[in-house]
Amino acid sequence: MNYDILLKEADSDGIMIKEKPLVANDGRIRGDQILIRQNMSGCQKACVLAEELGHYYTTAGDILDQSNVSNRKQERTARLWAYNKMITLEKLVAAKEAGCRNSFEIAEHLEVTEEFLLEALECYRTKYEKGLQKDNYLILFEPFNIYKMAE
Repeated sequence: MNYDILLKEADSDGIMIKEKPLVANDGRIRGDQILIRQNMSGCQKACVLAEELGHYYTTAGDILDQSNVSNRKQERTARLWAYNKMITLEKLVAAKEAGCRNSFEIAEHLEVTEEFLLEALECYRTKYEKGLQKDNYLILFEPFNIYKMAE
């Protein structure tokens, strides 16, 4: 899932995306308009746009004050939406099948930043604990690795 695909999906849902020279944030959302900082790589823009879309689909109101517990929960929900959009378990397995050997290569394959990937893996570790089986693969989150199981 890359930036261009996310732009098309947003457009089909009536969400307007504009790139601007933002200073304080990489992305901002207000109603059905999302601003993305223009001087980032396509990969970075995709991660930011996924999170802002997560806000569009899952949060309500102004949640800028992160000292508020409810706002922090909404922020987490938007991030989880973005991780689930960009980095599914199936996509992790596909990256392994494509020969990716480490987090850098997996992030490159998935067209996300390595930081975004590592944050998603931490969320999955929290959800699935040490790991789980997905089809013929064992996905471990602590430490992260993917093993193909004997058939």
